[in-house]
Amino acid sequence: MPELHDLSPTAAYDLLQTTPHSILVDIRSAMEYLFVGHPVGSVHIAWIDEPDWDINPHFAREIEQLLTSRFQELPPKAAQVVLICRSGKRSREAASALLEAGFQHVMHIDEGFEGERDDQHHRGTLGGWRFYGLPWEQC
Repeated sequence: MPELHDLSPTAAYDLLQTTPHSILVDIRSAMEYLFVGHPVGSVHIAWIDEPDWDINPHFAREIEQLLTSRFQELPPKAAQVVLICRSGKRSREAASALLEAGFQHVMHIDEGFEGERDDQHHRGTLGGWRFYGLPWEQC
């Protein structure tokens, strides 16, 4: 089985800018994606979402369908898939599931979108996509 690769937010951004067959998938809940914000250009496919907060049983199939439509010239499981969540925990779990499902190039952003909490229990002050000033938007 291929190895899971951890990327810093800036390394992930650089990879996405320079690698033609790469895609950033935001796996947070729909509420997080819409209201907290998300990286510009990311595609949303939730790993865990409301109302039951269960793991999406169709996650790997939905990723494969996305890759098939986006990169028609490649076998779908050969594209570079970069996953992002809030702080890197869910994306690591989801990335492992994709590797087990046969995807060949799966990475996750180890600090996520918001990073870990600081001493005052605030996110976004210690790391994460937004912390580094990478492009993001909010609905």
